[in-house]
Amino acid sequence: MLPPKKLSAFLVTTLLATGPALAQSTAQSTSWTGGYVRSDMGAANVKYNVPGLNLQNTAPFAGAVVGYDIDLKDWVVGASADIDMTDTSLTSRSATELDRIWRLKLRGGYKVGKGLIYGTGGYANAHINNVGEDGGYYIGGGYEHQFITNFSIGGEILYHEFNNFSNTNTDIEVISYQVRGTFRF
Repeated sequence: MLPPKKLSAFLVTTLLATGPALAQSTAQSTSWTGGYVRSDMGAANVKYNVPGLNLQNTAPFAGAVVGYDIDLKDWVVGASADIDMTDTSLTSRSATELDRIWRLKLRGGYKVGKGLIYGTGGYANAHINNVGEDGGYYIGGGYEHQFITNFSIGGEILYHEFNNFSNTNTDIEVISYQVRGTFRF
């Protein structure tokens, strides 16, 4: 398997390269204005940078999103709130684990036929049992494609950073990869 940074670069390059092909193959544009609910699943690669020790672990996660988008002809902007649940421990025998991340998100993207290539960023909050919770930021991007009027499927890659987590001198980086299904109303 590719390392997380190379996998991220590969997925972003693939999404950007397929955008024009999707735009040409889909003549009809889709409206993105309105509210939505979404569920997602994927994997999170978590790096714990403790003074003198670097630990890394990967685990599956799943979550939910609520949000609203505004279609501005060729561009789409929106905001959402989401939460992802996981059990990513420091080590295989550790009871200390990242168990959830929630986010307040802003996104903006360009429409390509029935698809949307977008960038996103905002506030993230992580909870580690036996330690507490703390805030940080995230940035990322993704692609979403409307297959029928009210339903779309997409993928997203997010990079999160939490410095000096809960005043423990531990920095945490999380890279998440997710597939998502969205119902628009």
